[in-house]
Amino acid sequence: MDVAPPLQALTQRQRALIRLLLRDKSTRVQEGAFVLEGAKSCIDVIRRHPQAIISLTMAPRYLQTESDEGRQARSTLAVRQYTCADAVFDQLSDVEAPQGLLAVIRQPQWDESRLLGQARVLGIYGDRLQDPANVGAIIRTAAALNLTGVWLSPDSADPFGPKVVRAAAGTVVTLPIFRGSDAGVFGKHQCVMYSALAFSPGAVPLMDIRAIPHRLMIAVGNEGEGLAEHIVKRSAVRFTIPLAREVDSLNVAATAAISAFYLGALPTVP
Repeated sequence: MDVAPPLQALTQRQRALIRLLLRDKSTRVQEGAFVLEGAKSCIDVIRRHPQAIISLTMAPRYLQTESDEGRQARSTLAVRQYTCADAVFDQLSDVEAPQGLLAVIRQPQWDESRLLGQARVLGIYGDRLQDPANVGAIIRTAAALNLTGVWLSPDSADPFGPKVVRAAAGTVVTLPIFRGSDAGVFGKHQCVMYSALAFSPGAVPLMDIRAIPHRLMIAVGNEGEGLAEHIVKRSAVRFTIPLAREVDSLNVAATAAISAFYLGALPTVP
């Protein structure tokens, strides 16, 4: 039987760090870390990406019901593991019903030039996406469809904020994500941009596109305003998803999912 490693009492310093990582973007940037909450998400990362974990914090609520799988996963983890009272954990947590387990995770680093220089690129560019749930859903979709990555404009929601991390279901650890991206970087790597628009003169129906370039970035825009004009002007193709029953537009996460699924299945041309 695997023996769980010894637990340390949660220090005031660690407590303050967790709070800041959950609430302050600048701290997440400075520390190069973020917080992941929930038993399933944490155990998945422990099993698949143990090198990404900086520390674990857990409450009696979790420990009293911990599965053998969870205990076994923790027993192999060579990081500091803290414990605190349920009430203290509840004060730290960003969720309504805390499960009593959270992890501090290193933000992964990716080589943007290498990724964009690959022979085959299919990614999503988000322009001024404000809703963390949308950003998280887009990241999760991109991971599920095996896309190259997600690029976000400087004024989009932080991909390592707690609401985005929850909506992405832990995929922020495995999918390349670039924040603060200027769309001009794609042209430097011969990466063509297609813009997803609501009905617009000159936009072609998505299903009329029969092939795509080897390197393609799908651009989706702000929830209320859509894509900025300078992004649209950079685009080789402007397309729309035909809608029925007088529906004016789709949620941006749905637009990204439909577009990526359809375009990703097409043949490529030089």
